[in-house]
Amino acid sequence: MLRLFPQTTQVEKNHLFIGGCGAVALAGEFGTPLYVFDETTLRGKCAEYRGEFAQRYPDSLVSYACKAFINRALAQVFKEEGLGLDVVSGGELAIAKSVGFPMERVYFNGNNKSHQELELAIGWGVGRIVVDNFYELSLLNEIAKEAGTRQEILLRLSPGVDPHTHAHLTTGAIDSKFGFPMAQAEEALTTAMSSPFIELIGIHFHIGSQIVELSPYKQAIESVLDFAAEMGSKHGFKLKELSTGGGLAIAYTEDSPSPTIGEFAEAIASTLSLMSEKLGLEPPRLIVEPGRSIVGQAGVTLYTVGAIKEIRGVRKYVSVDGGIADNIRPALYGAKYGAIVANKVADENLERVTVAGKFCQSGDILIQDIDLPKLEPGDIIAVPCCGAYCLSMASNYNASLKPAIVLVKDGKARLIRRRESYEDLMNYDII
Repeated sequence: MLRLFPQTTQVEKNHLFIGGCGAVALAGEFGTPLYVFDETTLRGKCAEYRGEFAQRYPDSLVSYACKAFINRALAQVFKEEGLGLDVVSGGELAIAKSVGFPMERVYFNGNNKSHQELELAIGWGVGRIVVDNFYELSLLNEIAKEAGTRQEILLRLSPGVDPHTHAHLTTGAIDSKFGFPMAQAEEALTTAMSSPFIELIGIHFHIGSQIVELSPYKQAIESVLDFAAEMGSKHGFKLKELSTGGGLAIAYTEDSPSPTIGEFAEAIASTLSLMSEKLGLEPPRLIVEPGRSIVGQAGVTLYTVGAIKEIRGVRKYVSVDGGIADNIRPALYGAKYGAIVANKVADENLERVTVAGKFCQSGDILIQDIDLPKLEPGDIIAVPCCGAYCLSMASNYNASLKPAIVLVKDGKARLIRRRESYEDLMNYDII
């Protein structure tokens, strides 16, 4: 189980330590639910991604997908680590701007960018806007004209590839709200090339998330490069950049499969190189957009055990002080997690329990049927692999307070987001 936790995780005197900090002590100091990010793991994943792609395809950029989770402290880390940012909203763009992130390394995705967001992106000098539909092509051309500039773009295509993941996580199929289907790709390309205030420099695709098979990436690259070669012959299109999205799976439980970053890099880089040579294309710059596989393992959630309810012969419920308000993934698409008891890591007196959230929904179950040491109110449960999509989808359901976040390294914990207060909760209300 410990392999699912951050790379610095240790056990000392039956207690869990992350980044040199005791989990129980962190819970006592900052309260729970508490999200703990290990800086060493976070930076290590950034370096691993850069290194694995650079050695196989030197002209590449690793661009972190902010939708997994972003705040100012993490944006600063990614800036220092030399990554780009894949943003999907004006808010994510504003976070990047607030830390002085190099805008030329920012790619703006999204299927329904507003007029205001596109104005911000152009005004702040975003490197690339990834255009998703015909409406956006027209709108962007008008805004760029008003700004007196020519905006570089990528076209997002839906290559019609099934990544064999959960239906809610599939984005590259024909029936998707994202991107131009291949049947409309040529029209989109010629429209972009004829738009005077748009410069089409490349193609983008993203086939889904939590993907464990690498063959769909190869199929998508082959499809898109075949299209690019055809468009080069017919319309003089030159593919300067190709973004293959992200979506690499991580292991959430001990028995869940996940390719390594090196295997992911090899599949993409080798396919791109071979297909470029086969089709006589100059190899384009490669952009990859990992999110979960950079930040997922770095994050751990700490909860405090409260009420315990045993229904004899049926189930034993252990309730904690968080749930769907801070981690909706189990309820949303059946995500599964492991857990350990931070103050009883090595205890062997195990019992089967279901870890339930505190919120007024029957579906507020964090972990169903897990074997943990005998629990008591006040125990601290640590759930690994919570760095991605938990906080970014968090809510104030039941008027709950969003949790605090700390960044740990070398025995020191730095608060990077304070816990909300009741005053925060009501701050935007008007009577």
